[in-house]
Amino acid sequence: MALSSSSDKYVLGMDLGTTSIKVVLVDTQSKKVTDSYTLPTKADSSNTVEHAKEQDPERIIDTLNQCIAALPRDKLRNVTKIGVSGQMHGVMFWKARTGCSWGRRDAVHVFWPRETSRLITWQDGRCSGDFLSSLPQPGSHLSVATGFGCATIFWHVRHRSEFLAEFTAAGTIHDYVVAMLCGLDKCLMSTQNAASWGYFNTSSHQWNLDILKDSGFPVHLLPDPVKSGCCAGLTCSEWHGIPSQTPVGVALGDFQCSVYSCMADRTSAVLNISTSAQLTFAMPDGFEPPATPDPYSPVSYFPYFDGTYLAVAASLNGGNVMATFVEMLTAWMKELGTDVDDDSALYSRLIKAALDQESSDLKVSPTIFGERHNTGCLGQVCNISASNISAGHVTRALCRGIMDNLASMLPPEALLQSGVKQIMGSGSALSRNEVLRQEAVRAFPLPVLFGKDVDSAVGAAMIMIDRS
Repeated sequence: MALSSSSDKYVLGMDLGTTSIKVVLVDTQSKKVTDSYTLPTKADSSNTVEHAKEQDPERIIDTLNQCIAALPRDKLRNVTKIGVSGQMHGVMFWKARTGCSWGRRDAVHVFWPRETSRLITWQDGRCSGDFLSSLPQPGSHLSVATGFGCATIFWHVRHRSEFLAEFTAAGTIHDYVVAMLCGLDKCLMSTQNAASWGYFNTSSHQWNLDILKDSGFPVHLLPDPVKSGCCAGLTCSEWHGIPSQTPVGVALGDFQCSVYSCMADRTSAVLNISTSAQLTFAMPDGFEPPATPDPYSPVSYFPYFDGTYLAVAASLNGGNVMATFVEMLTAWMKELGTDVDDDSALYSRLIKAALDQESSDLKVSPTIFGERHNTGCLGQVCNISASNISAGHVTRALCRGIMDNLASMLPPEALLQSGVKQIMGSGSALSRNEVLRQEAVRAFPLPVLFGKDVDSAVGAAMIMIDRS
């Protein structure tokens, strides 16, 4: 690998996802990715609370440090900006002035978490339908669902108020990273992440403070909202060789960053399938979302940049469905006395079997995680016969079901009526699963393009180049 010259400058892009972390270096002149590295976080933590989904921030930050340490050291010294994205909706808590420790580990200067809670992720299911219906109506066009930051905080207010008393700040996992890198006393949160928490008005760019205060919500924990795409601050220390005083962008939504990395223009829609799945297109300039939320609508309007919005069908069922299928088969084989050492090898064999099975009359509704607009909708399998229960049939039907579910949430007709002329495919699950790509082409009567290097880490870096 050739060494970079002192005149070469780079932007570091980071994405802290649900199952993995990816970092990239983007050349500021060519806007090309020169280096990248990704690792699974393996950060899931057990919890006695029913339906809880939590992750260990220490494992997440350790994985982040491993990823950055794998990048060329000479290029890290020439990083001029840092862009950050990550999994939306989730919440973690920390003590503002003592949320991390800085020091040298493995010959590099890094930080690690201190006096923080676990990360309660977007997959958390502790807020039941009855609990959510007991919450005040938000002054926002977006509904509140389980796994959303404000709903999770409300749950703690009512069930574990003493837990909240231990902390002075809250944010997403990527908000936390930005706050620690910049040494911020008060957490800053982009309008994208704030909207993902609920109880945030995207027109006024303000939290629903009166509504929250009247319901006993600890509003002192809310981050200060700032414009998406702005600079949050400067690094308070040298980090992995990146100089102190390097500008760091406010943490952004992974979904919006993924869209930014690949949406060529307003005639493009983006299909993103990673842990979950989204299908989106840009609304016209000047569009204003409805004043009140429609909890039963499968389409939401997410804030993008400069007051614009994305129409989004955000499904809870994406690559996690295939992962659960593989986990189920692995568990079955273990129960039958046959251990599987490598889940990825099993995944690859299932994909090959489905590629050999070009169609199937087996019908799979894969909504095993429900949907935010229809929480009671669970998975189903029907039209089972003796001739369609092979691994190829089931995997093909499962992948088709994932695509059909998205197409039911945002039908192809709606895309065409909105002027969409092509769909850009992105996301880790889509990139590794040719069957999903085939089913995407089948489900949508539009050109579906794959293969471009698109992801949230790249988008976070590009935003710092283009907008800050």
